[in-house]
Amino acid sequence: MLIIGEKINGMFKNVKEAIQTKNKSIIQDIAKKQLAAGANVLDVNVGPASAEPLKDMEWMIKSIREISNAPLAVDTTKKDVMELGLSIAGPDSFINSASGQKEKLDILLPLAKKYKSKVIALTMNKSGVPANAEARLEIAANIVASCMEHEVEIENLYIDAVILPVNVAQEHANAVLETIRQCKLICDPAPKTILGLSNVSQGALDRPLIDRTFLAMALAAGLDAAILNPLDTELMNVMITAELLLGKNIYCDSYLEAYGKK
Repeated sequence: MLIIGEKINGMFKNVKEAIQTKNKSIIQDIAKKQLAAGANVLDVNVGPASAEPLKDMEWMIKSIREISNAPLAVDTTKKDVMELGLSIAGPDSFINSASGQKEKLDILLPLAKKYKSKVIALTMNKSGVPANAEARLEIAANIVASCMEHEVEIENLYIDAVILPVNVAQEHANAVLETIRQCKLICDPAPKTILGLSNVSQGALDRPLIDRTFLAMALAAGLDAAILNPLDTELMNVMITAELLLGKNIYCDSYLEAYGKK
């Protein structure tokens, strides 16, 4: 499974302070730890409190590039910040995130084509997040059609079925799992699927347990990628074990250690 590390986000207190004081060692330390823990990609988000998102995004990405060439997911709602981020981040970057709204896709998909980046697209539109799988899949199909229109390869599309917090939208969990399953049938080749995992436990007690359980369920449904906290060792162990039981890795008695050495 592709793992996108979620910790370089201005919504976290330490990252917000690092941005404000331009302390790049904090950003670089978080990046190194996430990559060492198994992240394949690093999400980069300056957060809503940034007074100068263009300058802050440029500073943050350049700080990471001093210590790593790992792919980055540029996480912003602003087109100019997104384009700047993609231009600095380089190959294998991600747009995080588009949505099912055509006007937004018409803005972001040309950037995906220009910078040859991958796209994370949410199954939501002007009406919000649908409560059922059928409506989510309809949005996903529209996103696929827009990618074809803008000549963005479907292999580079990641559909996010948008999991909402279980304490306020419990019925959505099953809809998300069914959306993940059915996304494989939309077209050939099929888009990949992804989740912002920590959303499922927002505001709930026992957050780690909820995250770990839902990750295992989503993997069984066919999940390809997740934005999560790779520093949660138990969460990573659940992911590794679930993939083992799904036949994606070969068993050995020290399979957790073996996975870390891949």
